[in-house]
Amino acid sequence: MAQVVVVGGGPIGLILACEVALHGVPVVVLERLPEIETHPKAEGITGRAIDILDRRGLMIGVDGTPAQPTAGERARIALGERRADSLQPKAFPGARHFATMFVLRPESPDLLVPQQVLEKELAGRAAELGVEVRRGHTLTGFTQDGDGVRLDVDGPDGPYRMEAGWLAGCDGGRSTVRKLAGIAFPGTDGITTGYRAFAEIDDPDFHLPGWFRKDNGLLVYEEGPPRFITLEFIGPPANRDAPITREEFQESLRRLSGTDVTVTKVHKINRFTDNERQAETYRQGRILLAGDAAHVQSQWSGPGLRLGLGDAVNLGWKLAAVARGQCPEDLLDTYTSERHPVGAQTLEVQRASIALMRPGPHVDALRRLLTHLLLDEDTNRRLTAVVDDLHIRYDMGDPSLTGPLVGLYCPDLRLKDAGGTVRLAELQRTGRPLLLDLADDPGLRALAEPWSGRVDVVTAECADAPADALLIRPDGFVAWSTPAGETSLPDALARWFGNPART
Repeated sequence: MAQVVVVGGGPIGLILACEVALHGVPVVVLERLPEIETHPKAEGITGRAIDILDRRGLMIGVDGTPAQPTAGERARIALGERRADSLQPKAFPGARHFATMFVLRPESPDLLVPQQVLEKELAGRAAELGVEVRRGHTLTGFTQDGDGVRLDVDGPDGPYRMEAGWLAGCDGGRSTVRKLAGIAFPGTDGITTGYRAFAEIDDPDFHLPGWFRKDNGLLVYEEGPPRFITLEFIGPPANRDAPITREEFQESLRRLSGTDVTVTKVHKINRFTDNERQAETYRQGRILLAGDAAHVQSQWSGPGLRLGLGDAVNLGWKLAAVARGQCPEDLLDTYTSERHPVGAQTLEVQRASIALMRPGPHVDALRRLLTHLLLDEDTNRRLTAVVDDLHIRYDMGDPSLTGPLVGLYCPDLRLKDAGGTVRLAELQRTGRPLLLDLADDPGLRALAEPWSGRVDVVTAECADAPADALLIRPDGFVAWSTPAGETSLPDALARWFGNPART
């Protein structure tokens, strides 16, 4: 019996499987598709997602580049040919957009890596960790009780049954796991129809390249190779599953550009809308949801991948600890209590983004006002932090007992010990919790000794140490820190990593 079965072999399912397998828990991934999809998906890694991957040693050496203008854009900038009505940035090099307003100042450049490249990297890591990925296997049903989950699966050689201790649904916005579990998925319907395509056209000069807000929607045209995004406020697609014809995309491109441009060939294309929905709970007994199975949102500013990766690293170590019997099952309730509010806020931000993209003079006025407000550095950083998931603070108890840093994501500290200098991110590659002793306190280390089999204790110096000691969870968030009294450390260790008497 597999201790954990993950349904969905996309990036969220794969990284969740890796997080669980890091702790020696057997994992099976069921993926209905025989191979990785090739149609356009996320095209970059942003915000906190970059930190998450870095702390597991992922995407290192991958040929990803910081976000920058295309060759065509650089040429037009040099020639002074930027159009006044283009939404591309002028004042802030490296800026990213909110509602297609290129005004956000991210802490670090985005990593331009197609989702398919990330999936291949994660598949390789999963194989290294012994995760069994079954492609072409579809979940058709399941039942659960206090002892486990029994799954019905349709595989290439026919239907079969399997058992698991826990079932995680990472199978997208139309999640079979969520539907079979009967978990409600309330939210708002889409009001737009959009296309993202790599295609060829008969006249490359049909429109200036760039991002353009039109009277009837949005047109994005990027050169070399040609990439297009169209968005029209005409309601959601009548049938999102219907094949996308060249003519269908061409008509959208013509309506937005006001030209008779002809699409001669489509290489890759997908259709999308902006429905925003969230599962009422991320856990029902032994069933858990992560990524788009737990929430769907519009694609602007790339929240889906970032939000899903945050779900996976929050859930993975908790699920492994419960599966191994180190922690009680109620640890899994903190997954919903911590991640559900983050998802809800993301949906609100995305609804606001869509509202700010609607055509019309009233929205024009609001966009001008917001652009002016975001010239203020503090205001800009606050919005950027929300968009990039850098603002998150989990409720981990009374701060007076745990320290003012508790609940926040720990920055990538530079640490120095007898062996030299190391980054915190490098110490978190194992997925184990860390107790950083930055004041060489033997009493602190003695308190943590009963948890030595589960928590790595590192004594080091740090020039910019935010505290004398920090207890950092596997997901990078601070669970305890000084100046809270050392006597509260055992309580924090037991709360998050179990009673040391458990095996």
